[in-house]
Amino acid sequence: MMTGTEQQDALLELLNTTPVVNGEVRDQLADAEAASSWQQAHGGSGNAEERRHLLRARDALQDVVRGSRPAASLTPLLKDVTSRPHLSSAGVSWELDAPAERRIAVEAVLAWSALQETMPGRLRPCANPECRLFLIDRSKTNKARWCSMAVCGNRMKARRHYQRTRDGAAG
Repeated sequence: MMTGTEQQDALLELLNTTPVVNGEVRDQLADAEAASSWQQAHGGSGNAEERRHLLRARDALQDVVRGSRPAASLTPLLKDVTSRPHLSSAGVSWELDAPAERRIAVEAVLAWSALQETMPGRLRPCANPECRLFLIDRSKTNKARWCSMAVCGNRMKARRHYQRTRDGAAG
């Protein structure tokens, strides 16, 4: 079973499978072979039906995190899913009962929910409007804005500097 951080990382990896490359959105899971490899690397079977559910979950989660769809839109992804308690000397753990072809998609929704509960507002889109990536802000101050300071952060800071310099020269 994955730890909370591993679940968060897997969710972030899923959300970030549609980056902008050379000005175009690239779906890294559009290719069946690449998607199958991704699914298998994340504990799935890699079959087409599992991929279909995973893509549906990814697209819905991206929209929810961006605020363009309400959280309630995730409800159909959890249809017929239950969680059963398992008691051991270590305490109670919960066992997910979901159709095999939907398990990875369900786990992504559950990881999003756990993140909302434990770190509200920390999962968000990159502040660069030309970027489609997401970040989980694990900083104390909760002020991270960029998926990558080296890429988007520098680009946005350079643009602001250029704009200030240009505005200052014009004035």
